[in-house]
Amino acid sequence: MIASIFLSGTNHLLAQAGWARTRLLPHAGKRARLDLAPVSIDFSISSDGRLAACSSEDEPDVTLMLPLSESPRMLGGGLEALMSRVRIAGNAEFADALGFVFRHLRWDLEEDLSRVVGDIAAHRLVGTAVALGEAHQRMVSSVSGNVVEYLTEEQAMLTTHPMTERFTDEISDLRDAVARLEKRVDRIKSPKRKRP
Repeated sequence: MIASIFLSGTNHLLAQAGWARTRLLPHAGKRARLDLAPVSIDFSISSDGRLAACSSEDEPDVTLMLPLSESPRMLGGGLEALMSRVRIAGNAEFADALGFVFRHLRWDLEEDLSRVVGDIAAHRLVGTAVALGEAHQRMVSSVSGNVVEYLTEEQAMLTTHPMTERFTDEISDLRDAVARLEKRVDRIKSPKRKRP
């Protein structure tokens, strides 16, 4: 089931991206395995540059390994962060083509929406969604900045770098003062030598 979802989703994206199919065409017939730790998806490149299900027992030409535990990185850093964690083994040219396609393949949401609601409505919906996403990012950045400022300035629960440096200097000054005081005390305690 996971394999069919992956294949149909990727093929939908490939249908919108002729450049990606062209990049995969020279590797038609080659097999690959996407290893997501407990789940493996075997596929091959078809003669039209799309992915096809593959159930061969032979070793794949390329294996893309990504522990399933790494997938939450996609939420924070996006697809680029996730792709940076993929380990690739096998045919170098085929691996390079797959890596390039997977890194640059994007969903054209506006194109898909236009089939359902029309071109103008799809353009406005996507524009609104993008604006909301940007506003959300600005809000998160602003709130986190305000929280940090509150905790460093108002409540002083966190320290800034200058505060830490100032504290380190004060500790050094205190240590030097204590050392001078100890020397004075030692001089006072020690019996005075009489001059000849």
